[in-house]
Amino acid sequence: MQSANVLLKKIIRSSVLPFAAQYGMKKDLFPLSRTLSLSFCLKQDNSCNPSEKLDLDAWKKVMRSGLQDEVSGTVSEHKELSSSAAAREVLEMWRLAGRSVPESISEEQLKTFMECPSKSAKKKYLKYLHLKELHKKNDKRKMDEKRERRLEAEEQASKTDEPKRNSFICLWANCMDRTYGWRAAQSMIFGQPLVFDMSYEKDMSVREVADTVRQIVLSEGCNRRSVDPFHIHFCNFKGDSLYHKEFIKHYREAWGKLLITVTDQCYTDVFPKHKLIYLTADSPKVMKTFDHNKIYIVGSMVDRSIKTGVSLARAKRLGLETAALPLEKYLLWNTGGKNLTLDQMMHILLTLKDTGDWKKALEFVPKRKYCGFVSKPVHELKKTLNLINTLKLGKRQEEVRKQFAKNYSKKLTQK
Repeated sequence: MQSANVLLKKIIRSSVLPFAAQYGMKKDLFPLSRTLSLSFCLKQDNSCNPSEKLDLDAWKKVMRSGLQDEVSGTVSEHKELSSSAAAREVLEMWRLAGRSVPESISEEQLKTFMECPSKSAKKKYLKYLHLKELHKKNDKRKMDEKRERRLEAEEQASKTDEPKRNSFICLWANCMDRTYGWRAAQSMIFGQPLVFDMSYEKDMSVREVADTVRQIVLSEGCNRRSVDPFHIHFCNFKGDSLYHKEFIKHYREAWGKLLITVTDQCYTDVFPKHKLIYLTADSPKVMKTFDHNKIYIVGSMVDRSIKTGVSLARAKRLGLETAALPLEKYLLWNTGGKNLTLDQMMHILLTLKDTGDWKKALEFVPKRKYCGFVSKPVHELKKTLNLINTLKLGKRQEEVRKQFAKNYSKKLTQK
């Protein structure tokens, strides 16, 4: 095959190429010579292996399927990029229009924004992110001002040669942290359990879950600093939930060092049912005294958009005892719902556990929700109010009663 190819090249160079160069046909003849040589080689190869045949149909199917997969992948990636770019353009337009839009937004927040079902929901979510960003900036500004004041105070102290107290403060803070940690460790062995029900994630939005976790963080800090802390249990807690992500944002590396119990089991599988009491504002039964032998359950949710009776229905479904705080018994209620935040509930339960005094415990209820404390029971107050009304009306009320009796007797005689 090689000898034939060499012979063909010699013939073309000796006879054909000089003729083509003389008449200006060299450019047209060169591709022809190349194809002739290649075709000759292919014929020789096919003649050598006549049994091997190429399946063109199968080859076409494989190539088409690979091409379709590549095209679909590129199209989906292009769609995602185009949708995210369009969403960022919309945010930029709204920012230029003067709406409440955050200056920086992450990919996760942008995805949540794109998944909002309506335009009003998108506006509310952006307003929430904008306010959150403003709060962060305000906190950062306050920290910077505090740092500047501390540096100025240190400079003045160095000028006046005043004794420094920083080492003592650091030693005191370190000792108190150890004390709090020791109390929390003791509560895990000997303390009274307190359960947070973490099964309400599907009933809340992302903002409500973030607010719930923030309240639980405040509750955990308050419990850790108390004299006799609870042993906190997070039940129905899933590792891939929004609760978990928000807790890691707050605690970071300290999340694995918290002296609490976290489990994905239900509290009915961990504790006996006869010891469990579910605290809910919708319960018809009012809590009279704090029982140290019972295990109280608090629903981990924010009651902004949740329908009333969700926690009560869950407790009834599990066959648990329920109780509500005696707010009307001790407080002259003014306005607002009787749902309290989780950190307020923690303050109330810790005070009841330490003192058993309802007045001291209910001081943690916001002042805007009640006028004052009740000095007498409610039924006695109603009697005194009726007595005041009768004294105000005086003879007029007796005249109304006599007139009603006369009219009633006339109707009876007519019948």
